[in-house]
Amino acid sequence: MKFRVEREVLADAVAWVARGLPNRPPVPVLSGVLIEADRAGTVTLSAFDYEVSAKVTVAADVDEGGTVLVTGRLLSEISRALPARPVDVSTEGNKVTVTCGTSRFSLLMMQADDYPTLPAAPQPSGTIAGDVFTQAVHQVAIAADRGDTLPILTGVRMQIEGDKVTLLATDRYRLAMRELTWAPARSDAAYTALIPARTLSDTAKALGAAGSVELALGGNAGGDGLIGFEAGQRRATTRLLDGEYPKVTSIFPTSVDSEAVLETGALIEAVKRVALVAERNTPVRLRFTDGQVAIEAGTGDDAQASEAVESTLTGPDIEIAFNPHFLLDGLGVIGTPFTRFSFTQPSRPAVMAGQREATGEADTSYRYVLMPVRFAS
Repeated sequence: MKFRVEREVLADAVAWVARGLPNRPPVPVLSGVLIEADRAGTVTLSAFDYEVSAKVTVAADVDEGGTVLVTGRLLSEISRALPARPVDVSTEGNKVTVTCGTSRFSLLMMQADDYPTLPAAPQPSGTIAGDVFTQAVHQVAIAADRGDTLPILTGVRMQIEGDKVTLLATDRYRLAMRELTWAPARSDAAYTALIPARTLSDTAKALGAAGSVELALGGNAGGDGLIGFEAGQRRATTRLLDGEYPKVTSIFPTSVDSEAVLETGALIEAVKRVALVAERNTPVRLRFTDGQVAIEAGTGDDAQASEAVESTLTGPDIEIAFNPHFLLDGLGVIGTPFTRFSFTQPSRPAVMAGQREATGEADTSYRYVLMPVRFAS
């Protein structure tokens, strides 16, 4: 095998396929990246760990075709560190040589014959704008559970009904839901799946620069239990999580007693400052009155902090406490200049939504529900 490729093209391609490689693969070959050079002028790189697969095809000057398997993480580090010059890749005996300018690396070949066959992706089901997809996944994935006590909560629930897509995630302390539209291949599209949040987040982030992302939903021939993503020459699949997701949408309050609108950026900075004195798992208290919200943390002999931020309040005054990290997570992905809080009681969940202007209606396509924390009065 022998080919030449631009350094940036190689680095991007290797980074795409190597991002999901397991830190501790059950068998050594799963730490590898498969490189296939075609005399027609393309090089295809792929990786697969039986759960997630990634594949990309790039243009290259190919003198000799062939297939090799090399350690993925090492190849990724090398390709990122190379100078901005064309890269020559060739095989010499049982080694793969990577040359760029005066830099030269020799990597041991792994046994390509033992490498598993990548799964066939389901048939294309529709497309969604890349930037919208990336933002929606980012807004929802923050609420997925990061532990392994309840594996089902580590996923993002995707529900599709026609041209409407609903993404939902919760770790029992907060819940995030985003509604958006896509262009399905069939107007009667109906689909529900639970996608590992970390994989979905990494994939959306990597594909977000594309104009559109093609979704391939499971249930088609050869793709049951999988979901596929494709943008340009980048393709990925991931195995879905098994189990019935809890019916958590009942958490959304059916009525609202008080609503407050604040400037998002000002509230983020204030909460960050006040939270500096909050010990681990200690909440920050927010006291909403007409014209402002007072933010406080710390009590008694502990360090204390307070700050006030301008706000408008409709309804009775309310004092409520939140985990500052969960609060900042939600505020950080709202994506609008203003945030609207909707309350019922201090002991009941609060709902956050974005708002473009200080007055007017909130954009409820994204809602972040936050469970309050009890605090000593």
